[in-house]
Amino acid sequence: MAKEHRPNRRETLKAGAVVAAGTALSSRSSAQSTSPEDAPTQRPAPPSPRLKLRVLETTDLHVNIVPYDYFRDGPDETVGFAKTAGLIREAQAEARNSLLFDNGDFLQGSSLGDYIAYKKGLKAGDTHPMLAALNTLPYLCGTLGNHEFNYGLEFLENGIAKAEFPLVCANLERAGGRPLLDPWRLFEQSLEDEAGNRHVLRIGVIGFLPPQIMQWDKAQIDGKLVAFDIVDAAERHLPDLLAADPDLVIALCHSGIAGGERRGMEENAALHLAAIEGIDVILSGHQHLVFPGAAAFDGIAGVDNVKGSLHGKPACQPGFWGSHLGIIDLDLERKGERWRIADFQVEARPIFERRPDHSIVSKATTEPAVLTAVETDHQATLAYMREPAGHTSAPINSYFALVIDDASVQIVGEAQIAYARPLMAETPWRDLPILSAAAPFKSGGLAGPSFYTDIPAGPLALKNIADIYLYPNTIQILKITGAEVREWLERSAGIFNRIDPARSEEQPLINPGFPAFNFDVFDGVTYRIDVTQASRYDHEGKLVTPAAHRIVGLSFAGKPIDEAAQFIVVTNNYRASGGGNFPGTKTTVVLEAPDLNRDAVVRHVVGGKSFQPRPDGNWSLMPLPAGVNATFLTSPAAAGKVPPGLRAVPVGVEPEGFAKYRLGG
Repeated sequence: MAKEHRPNRRETLKAGAVVAAGTALSSRSSAQSTSPEDAPTQRPAPPSPRLKLRVLETTDLHVNIVPYDYFRDGPDETVGFAKTAGLIREAQAEARNSLLFDNGDFLQGSSLGDYIAYKKGLKAGDTHPMLAALNTLPYLCGTLGNHEFNYGLEFLENGIAKAEFPLVCANLERAGGRPLLDPWRLFEQSLEDEAGNRHVLRIGVIGFLPPQIMQWDKAQIDGKLVAFDIVDAAERHLPDLLAADPDLVIALCHSGIAGGERRGMEENAALHLAAIEGIDVILSGHQHLVFPGAAAFDGIAGVDNVKGSLHGKPACQPGFWGSHLGIIDLDLERKGERWRIADFQVEARPIFERRPDHSIVSKATTEPAVLTAVETDHQATLAYMREPAGHTSAPINSYFALVIDDASVQIVGEAQIAYARPLMAETPWRDLPILSAAAPFKSGGLAGPSFYTDIPAGPLALKNIADIYLYPNTIQILKITGAEVREWLERSAGIFNRIDPARSEEQPLINPGFPAFNFDVFDGVTYRIDVTQASRYDHEGKLVTPAAHRIVGLSFAGKPIDEAAQFIVVTNNYRASGGGNFPGTKTTVVLEAPDLNRDAVVRHVVGGKSFQPRPDGNWSLMPLPAGVNATFLTSPAAAGKVPPGLRAVPVGVEPEGFAKYRLGG
């Protein structure tokens, strides 16, 4: 006897529209030909089996394992996978069935990660502390994030070789077409329904990362790897996954949530991915936001920021640095041979709570096994970060770096110019003026009111240098025109909201959706910023207000800048490869240096042994008319530290713990 054919999920999805239409037609015909009196007595159908499955997600851990701030050299209850692991154990105990996933960006991002990459090293056979920590929990699968490539392909491969769970990525291949990882995996999981009966479910898992790694990490992967559009890759690989007949398909999407029309190669493509039939659950990341809940997701078509869904499908994004655990509770119903999602609930569960008095209360216990797994490397990192590097005769902080020229950024600018000057002397561009672009990385924002540089006068340790320059970027040097300098600064000035000089009510000065790492300050030119003008560029770097000009008085060597003149600009690989979509950054790269920007700062500080950090005041905001109430946020620790030349007075403390200042006094 021939075996009955069970259509696989791919065939079912293809036929779905026909089946639905046929069912509707049959119902209408039956209604017309049968009266209630003639209808046969029917027995009630037995209830369909119901099964509850909890899907757990971590993302963007960035080697934040121990709840400790290596920059401040003290405990920090707001970060740390050891805390998240406590939530994981708790969430697993609450559910009959649970599956745990990691969504990428785990190999880079903290001082512990830098210690492994730059001091200890990671040879074949070594276990990276982040993998040692992850291996203490029962992860089913994971994917890669963009920061996995910062230290090179060999480092990545040595790191993930010790993972005790598989990793998948569908939109990344080796040059030549060979896979770096499987695009997807199928897992058979024995799960228990609400009646206590066990069922084997086939769980398909497919992974994605931002294709922009080809720009951001060109020096590390050019000629070695090729990344593709997320949606195109999904449409390429999903048919094979669906042919394997999964009951559920989960997308590990290390990509954020953004609206708008799809153009291809989006950095944040989770919403477009959710529109593809066959994907059931989206685990998102990369943006360092919380979904559902973050205000940034309000009003986006296709996004339910309360229920936690993208195009009606359950989705989650649980913050960063271990701040939250993503929890998606699925209510699965058996329909014939198939399971489907009948309902769902989504939660991003935090490891801490900030109370009205701004104190931090832990909401998670620390997992001892995680701390034990990394204790040796944690202690070695503490010693590494405490090594002396120089001496400063004055304090260095970034509390007001978004509103006035600032010493913490000035140091980076001077260090980059000092690094580039001898290199350019040996090139055809030796006679071009050298400018420097740097941003105040630690300026509060999403990371909270303690996320600022604050270095007292006295000895400088390596932890202080890392505090000044947070990221492991490499130096790149560009050749651009004076006109491109102006447009670069116009794009940077998009961090400010437009201030209406005719209004007397409070107006926030800083746009919270604009990352501080995109607020580039130029050294080598002088200029002012008029925030009463509209921004020329939108948040994606698109020219939207051609008539607006916020940058005024742009000068070089005491004269208005010649927009046709050529300049050398020292920046980092992120900006030079198009990060932030700045005008002029995709033109001519004259040098891709092998050194980190942070290392240039170390050399500058150590070379000077003792120095006095002092901003030169080459940029400022245009004064606002009297009566205008423009406010900005900073840390409560900024009290009494308003720099000379800035007229700003404190006016209160916000619920999130930030201190509010009024510009102009």
